[in-house]
Amino acid sequence: MSNEGVEAVSDGEVRPIPARMVNEYAYCPRLFYLEWVDREFDENHLTLEGRVIHRRVDEGEPTKALGPQAGTDEPWSARSVEVVSAELGITGTIDVAEGEGSEVMPVDTKRGQVPDVEGGAWEPERVQLCLYGLMLREAGYVCTRGALYFAGSRRRVIVPFDEALIARTRSLVAEAREAAGRSTPPPPLRASPNCDSCSLAGLCMPDELNQLTGVSHDPPRPLVPARDDAQPVYVVEAGARVGVSGECLEIRGREREKLHDVALVEVSQVVLMGNVQISSQAVRELSMQGIPVAWLSWGGWLNGVLDGNGRGQVALRQAQYAAAADPGRSLELARGFVNSKVLNGRTFLRRNLPDGSEAVLRELAREAESALTAPSMQVLLGIEGNAARVYFGAFAGLLKGEAALTTFDFSGRNRRPPKDAVNALLSFAYSMLVKDIVAAARVVGFDPWLGFYHQPRHGRFALALDLMEEFRPLLADSVVVNVINTAVVTESDFLRRGVGVTLNADGRRKFLRAWERRLAEHVTHPLFGYRVSYRRILEMQCRLLARYLVGELPAFPGFRTR
Repeated sequence: MSNEGVEAVSDGEVRPIPARMVNEYAYCPRLFYLEWVDREFDENHLTLEGRVIHRRVDEGEPTKALGPQAGTDEPWSARSVEVVSAELGITGTIDVAEGEGSEVMPVDTKRGQVPDVEGGAWEPERVQLCLYGLMLREAGYVCTRGALYFAGSRRRVIVPFDEALIARTRSLVAEAREAAGRSTPPPPLRASPNCDSCSLAGLCMPDELNQLTGVSHDPPRPLVPARDDAQPVYVVEAGARVGVSGECLEIRGREREKLHDVALVEVSQVVLMGNVQISSQAVRELSMQGIPVAWLSWGGWLNGVLDGNGRGQVALRQAQYAAAADPGRSLELARGFVNSKVLNGRTFLRRNLPDGSEAVLRELAREAESALTAPSMQVLLGIEGNAARVYFGAFAGLLKGEAALTTFDFSGRNRRPPKDAVNALLSFAYSMLVKDIVAAARVVGFDPWLGFYHQPRHGRFALALDLMEEFRPLLADSVVVNVINTAVVTESDFLRRGVGVTLNADGRRKFLRAWERRLAEHVTHPLFGYRVSYRRILEMQCRLLARYLVGELPAFPGFRTR
C-alpha cells in the first residue's frame, strides 16, 4: 500500500477524506478547506433541497452486504453502501450499488436537472462517482462505469471510468490532501459563478477578500441575504421558564402559563435576563443547533454565553493567541479600533449636533489621527480618554425636548452603577452590543476572552470589547438618542435604588425592540457598496479580523461610516 498523500493522525492511522469532500475540492478548493479543515457549514436552499432528496434515498435500513442472493444470478442492488480505500485514504457512502454478473455500478443521486455540458455531468460529480468506482475495485469488484441520477430530470447519466477521469480523480485527491495540511485556506475564486450557489459564500466572502487584497477591482457581489431571518429571543419576565416542545422553543410564565412559542429555525440566539430558568432539554437542543444562550443580570450585565461545542477553529485561535502575545501586532490593531471609534463618533455628532460644533469635530479629527501613530498602549489609552471626554461633552446637545432638561439631563459618563437615566441607557446598550459581538465572535471561531487592546481580565470579554469600539456610536449611542428623542422611554421606565438608576421591565422591553430594529436596519457598506444589516456587519467584521490574523489580509479594515 502506498502512503503518498495520505495524512496520518495521532494513533498512526490514516484520516480518510470523504469522497464528497473531494467533490467540494473539485468545485472550489477553498470550499473544501472551510468545510473539511475549519469545519464550517451553512445551509442554503440548494443544500436543503439536496438533503430532502437524499432523505428519500436513505429511507429504511442500509444494505449490509453487496452481491446477489446465494444460488442466483439475478440483478441485484444495495443501498447506502459504505466503502473505503486504504490506498487513496478516501471513504464514502454510495447511494445505490447495482450488480449484474461480475460487474457493479455505483449510482449517486443529485438534485436538479441534467446539466447542458459535455458528458451530461459536471466534473465534481464525475470525480465523486469515479472515487466510488475506485473503492469498489479495491474491494475486489469489477467496476467500469457509474451513473448519476438527477432528481429534477428523473434521468440517469452514465459516466464511464476511463483513464483520463481516473488520472484526474487521483490528482484531485492528492491536491486536496496537500491543501488540508496548510495553515491557511486556498485563495477565493475570482468572479466565479460557483460562488452564486455556494452555501458558504457569506462565510468565505470571496469578492470582499479579492477586493481588499487587490486581486480584483470589481465591486463585490451581494452573495448572501442582507439580513438573517432568524431573530433573537429575549426573555425578561421574572420567574419565566424556557423549554422545548417538538421543534419549538416555549416560554412559560411564573404560573406555568404559556407566554410565547417560536420555531427553533427562527431563533438566532436566546437571551435570559434576570431570574429566568431554562430546562436542560432546551439547553441541549439549542447547543446541538449552534444557537447561543446568553445570561444577563437583571440590570443587563453579561454573565456568560453558551453555544455548545462552538466552532473547531483551532488554527484561528492559535493565530489569535500569537497576535495577542505580540505587542507590535496588538498595538497595530488597537490603533485601528480607536481610530474607527473616534471617527464614527465624530460622524455621529456631525450628523446630529446643531451648528457651532466645528471645534468639537476638529478636536475629534485630531485625536483620530493621533491614534494611528500612538507609540504605546498607554499613550493610546490617553488619546481614547481625551476623545471620549470631548465626545461626551457634546453628547447632551443630541438630546431634544423638555425631557432633556429633566429626566434625561446629562452632564457626563458615569457607571457602576449608572447615576442617571441617560447613563443607565448607555450602559444597557453597551451590554447588548457586547452580547451580540460575543455571539458573532464565537460563530466565527474566536476566543472572545482574549483581546488586543483590552487586556485580559477575569470575567471580561476583551475581544468583544475591542470589536465593539467602532460600533459604540453607530449602534449603542444612536439607539439611546433615538429612544429619548422619540419618547420611546420616559421617566416611568426607570427604577432608582440609592444612587443607581436602571431600566425597569417595561423599559427594557421598549429598549430591546428599538435595539433589534437598529440591528436589522440596512445600510450601505462603506467598503463593499452593497446594502446589508448591522447585525450581518458585526459578523462580517469578525470574519475580516479572522482573515487578517491567519494571514489572508494585509490589514484589518475598520468599519467607518461616511
